[in-house]
Amino acid sequence: MTDTNADNGASNPVPQGAQPPAGPHFRVLTQFVRDFSFENPKAPESLRFEGKPQIDMGVEMNAQGRADGLFEVDLKLSVKATSNDNAMFQIELVYGGLFQIGGVEEKNIEPMLLIECPRYLFPFARQIIATATGDGGFYPPFLLEPLDFAAIYAARKAQQNGAPAMPPAQGEA
Repeated sequence: MTDTNADNGASNPVPQGAQPPAGPHFRVLTQFVRDFSFENPKAPESLRFEGKPQIDMGVEMNAQGRADGLFEVDLKLSVKATSNDNAMFQIELVYGGLFQIGGVEEKNIEPMLLIECPRYLFPFARQIIATATGDGGFYPPFLLEPLDFAAIYAARKAQQNGAPAMPPAQGEA
């Protein structure tokens, strides 16, 4: 039997004797695919098309606190591509992360969870979608444009408060 700490410091955000970071901060403890679906229903015919496909995209961000003080954040991306009203591919991805947040005022936790955390998760989710479309036979693979999570958050808050929502920016739904 040894005297080592079995949790490898997971419950302690900073090494012993070190000062916690000043100001707001977060740690990404883990990232994961919670749910993933790729459909290519008309293959191989869907791989031969003329012109540019019509893309419909949806973005959702969800966050919840846990009893252990950590936060789970999910980024849900839905993409449907059609050409001449024929389905080419459809993807649904829920990509999540487990975050530890500190030094943040209570009023700023929600924006951090729904703007900064999804901003961190997005490049990884984008890569999963690009790989799936490439593996599905589409060349070039589908690459999501960067998303403005602050604008999405502000539009959804305005909508919740009954104000007229600004139209979503390119690629948002």
